[in-house]
Amino acid sequence: MVNNENKSVLRKQYRKERADRFISESWLHILSANEFKDVSKIGSYISYEFEPETSDINQRIIFSGKTLYLPRLLKNNDLEWVSWDGDKSKLEKSGKTLEPVGQAVEDLDLDVIILPALHVDRTGNRLGQGGGSYDRFLTRSNAWSIALLHRGELTSEILPVEPHDQKVKAAATPEIIVRF
Repeated sequence: MVNNENKSVLRKQYRKERADRFISESWLHILSANEFKDVSKIGSYISYEFEPETSDINQRIIFSGKTLYLPRLLKNNDLEWVSWDGDKSKLEKSGKTLEPVGQAVEDLDLDVIILPALHVDRTGNRLGQGGGSYDRFLTRSNAWSIALLHRGELTSEILPVEPHDQKVKAAATPEIIVRF
């Protein structure tokens, strides 16, 4: 069993490293992956601060005719999903993030989910921000999950995991997609 304190130390270290070397880049290449072809329901997020940029990905998904869903955090740290058409007036600030306003979709069965991560290891273990929200959702989803990472955040060292942690099926840097 891993000590949650170890993960907290790693999160702090990885956030600082990310801020120190931040370069704005694009992850649009992920949309060419076979897993994005012939799907209609894609979950993504609105990036903030030093996270990999998602605005161009989100716009491209909408313009392609697919339905884009954004997460909204619930009081119990779970996620609900709202369809978003790219209209920024339909977003509201919640802490550091922007979340969609509107009716959440019940029992949403996403085809693909693009999610944030601080690091992903060679087996697909993902270290997120620490709330467990995406892990909760992934336990109920069959979606192909891909985490966006900056260079150097895909690691060969095995990350600490807890029983609730869910692996991702792929990770992408600005250059490559790695499938697990």
